[in-house]
Parts: sequence; C-alpha cells; structure tokens
Amino acid sequence: MSAERKIPFFNYQALFASQEQELMGVLRDVMSRGAYILQKDLLDFEASLRSFLNVKHAIGMADGTNALKLALLAVGVGPGDEVIVPAHTYIASAASIHFVGAKPVLCECGPDHMIDVDSARRVVTSKTKAIMPVQLNGRTSNMDRVMELARERGLHVIEDAAQALGSKFKGRFAGTFGAAGTFSFYPAKVLGCFGDGGGLVTNDDAVAEKVMLLRDHGRNADGEVVAWGTNSRLDNVQAAVLNFKMKTFLQDLERRRAIAAQYDAGLRDVAELVLPPPPNADDAHHDIFQNYEIEAERRDALKAHLESKGIRTIVQFGGKAVHQFAGLGFDGTKLPFTERMYTRLLLLPMNVTISDDDVAYVVQAIRAFYGRGK
Repeated sequence: MSAERKIPFFNYQALFASQEQELMGVLRDVMSRGAYILQKDLLDFEASLRSFLNVKHAIGMADGTNALKLALLAVGVGPGDEVIVPAHTYIASAASIHFVGAKPVLCECGPDHMIDVDSARRVVTSKTKAIMPVQLNGRTSNMDRVMELARERGLHVIEDAAQALGSKFKGRFAGTFGAAGTFSFYPAKVLGCFGDGGGLVTNDDAVAEKVMLLRDHGRNADGEVVAWGTNSRLDNVQAAVLNFKMKTFLQDLERRRAIAAQYDAGLRDVAELVLPPPPNADDAHHDIFQNYEIEAERRDALKAHLESKGIRTIVQFGGKAVHQFAGLGFDGTKLPFTERMYTRLLLLPMNVTISDDDVAYVVQAIRAFYGRGK
C-alpha cells in the first residue's frame, strides 16, 4: 500500500465544495435580505427540527455548550447542586455544569461506551439534582434505565445529544426523553453548519419559555426584558444552512450506516479489535454513527501505522477522560474502566465524504497491521 493516498479524518473543505452552488444561493438569499438575527430562516429551521424529532419546542442556540447551560438553568440547577455525567465525554458536558455553579460528578462508561447507570447510581447523593446521559458517537443510551434511576431519585434528565441527532432508542429520538435535550451543529457533526451552532428541544412548556428568555437577554416576545438573560442565539445564516441540509439529512445518515456496515464486515474477525454494534444489531437501537469508535490492542502503534499509510485517525476528546485533565480539580477520582478504555479507543474516518474505496483501504491497512492479510 502506498502512503501517497490521503484519507483525512474529516474533510472540512468538502462540506462546501460538494454543494457550492446551492449553498451560495442560500447565503446570498439571507445576506441580501439583511436577515441575520432571529428572522424567518431561524424559525423555519426550528420548525424543521421540531417536526423531525416530533417535539413541542425546538430552539436554535449559539452552540451545544450554551444549550446545555441554559437547559440546566431552566430546570433550576445551580450552586450547591450536583449533576452526574459520564467521564467519557467532551469537556463541554462537565463545563456546562460547572458554569451554572453546580458540581459535575463523574461516573463510568460501560462496554458500549455509554453512561454506566450502575456507576451513576453509586454516586447519587442528597445533593444530586440531575443526571446528564451523553448520547455518544451517534448512539442513544439505554434510556429505560436512565429514566428509571431519575424517577427513583427525583432527578431531572438533561440529555447531551450533541453527537446523536437522528439516533433512537426503542423508536424514540435521542434528546427527547428528559426535561430537555441538546445538540451541536459544529461543522463535523452529522448535521453541521459553517461555524458554531446548537439546538435545544423539549416537550416542557415552562422549560421552553425559560430557555427562550435566557437565550435573548431575558426579552419576551414583545421585546420587554422580564428576566436576566444572556446571548445564545443561533444566527440566521447558520440556521438557513442547516435548514438546507435537512433536505438530505436522512440520506446522510443512511450513508454513515452503510460505511459502518462496511467497516464491520471487513474487521469483525480481527480479534484484537472491539467494534461498535453494526447497524440493525438489535431492535432497541438505531445508531447513526457520528463517529466509528473502536477499541484496539496496541492502539498507539496501530494509529502510527495508519498515519504512515495516509489515514488520519484521532483519539476522541484529546485522549483523556474528563477527570484526567489535571487542571480541573478531579483529584482522587478513580474510574478504572473508563481509564482502561482510554488506552484502547480510536476513531476511524467516518463521514459522508469518504468513498467505499476509502473504507476498503482503511480496512486493508488495519488487517495488515494485525497480520490478517486481505
């Protein structure tokens, strides 16, 4: 195999190049109207998201982190409270808890890389106000168990579904189980814009009302400031881009599932790897493969081998679980299962810009590393 072939982990340029003419039309339309903040394009996108997820309220936000913060504030989480969140997540999950004045309490992930509800149960205290399952890699957690724990202990459920728009558990979309669910529209997400963007969904009228005030300086529908708020609005340009991309969103998800099936077929017999469940592995989960996260023996050597073949991979979240960042104050927190996982985890290229030939090339390179031949 030649190192001349290059497969980037994510091809950001292709986001624009693949639909340049249509996207320029979208941008020109918005900008020619001078419609930049809280205009029809945002309302149209919110309507599309609301319809897709079958929820009462969908609210465009500046980014996924602010969406989490405002969701927590809307259910009353604040100083003195604790919120349980798995350590296998992006720092934004825990940071959103910290910046509303509450304490993030970390728990283990399970073998499926999702929240370990048994671990979460062990860290519930009298101060626990909420639990934040992270719907990671395009998979939805076992929400039956999460919701059961929440009911038992009287906890709010705020779903961090940044990586899971379109994923389902038992026919129900990620982000629609708890008091609120949040999404990221960062460019590399399954639905991505050309900058930062996020969304919040809820079926709770009171939560929606509070979030609408919080995202726009506390102003109500009449423009009157009736509460303290902040600025966390999704701008119209990004909303228009996202609404345009919603037209092909289901096809994009099916392409990701097809790539995942190709990886699974090519690698399932490699004993040194643990693969994510393939599409249609069980009736409960409908995964959309935001990422293809594997576990690999000799992970670092495999990563270097793939790099030598022109294949870019990453270890998610900077290669550390949340509690392993020394500057965050989680001294003494021990999560042995999660820590072991971080010596094995690796993300393979997974996005709609890669071809079947690209996937076959990645598979061949991995098989060669482990001495499996073709």
